[in-house]
Amino acid sequence: MNRILIVEDEERIASFVEKGLRANGFTTTVVPDGEAGYEYALTGGFDLVVLDIGLPGRDGFTVLRELRESRVTTPVIVLTARDSVRDTVAGLEGGADDWMTKPFRFEELLARVRLRLRTAARAPEVTVLKSGDLTLDLRTRRARAAERTVDLTAREFVLLELFLRHPGQVLSREQILSHVWGYDFDPGSNIVDVYVRALRKKLGAEKVETVRGMGYRLPG
Repeated sequence: MNRILIVEDEERIASFVEKGLRANGFTTTVVPDGEAGYEYALTGGFDLVVLDIGLPGRDGFTVLRELRESRVTTPVIVLTARDSVRDTVAGLEGGADDWMTKPFRFEELLARVRLRLRTAARAPEVTVLKSGDLTLDLRTRRARAAERTVDLTAREFVLLELFLRHPGQVLSREQILSHVWGYDFDPGSNIVDVYVRALRKKLGAEKVETVRGMGYRLPG
């Protein structure tokens, strides 16, 4: 089931898009500002992003540019009240995969969502993730550290995959919780710290760094 992130501060539009996508079998997450949209999109837990331009805090142009600079390749469909050619070109050159001007019909958005997901699915799939002497085979679900095969639990596997997809990037506990355990998990839990310790024990203490007050990262 495809997961779609909706970054939209107008509650009426966000609800309209979310209900329509859910009714068509998609799993959705809605966030109301650019900062949250950027943080959620960075987790890599989504198949597509529907992104408004006129957001509080970081606007959509900034979010899009920073995601592409962070090598996040998730397809992005931009929603905007701006209909000038200049804005359209700026959005597409900034890394948007598609562009829709408000007001729009849901049927057209749905068609574009399905098209972008099909296009993304045809891209070559990465099956082995690697950073330094760490490798993770996504097909066999086998991890190796310095030529040593490491047995991982299902949650440890997903956690290591998240780190390997974002080497050198600091991931907050909230980002890790949302990706590995889902959005309903208690944010006050120390489960992330417990699993990071388990990974360090199996892979080596230096493999996952603590960034005080921010979260964890895999040295890039």
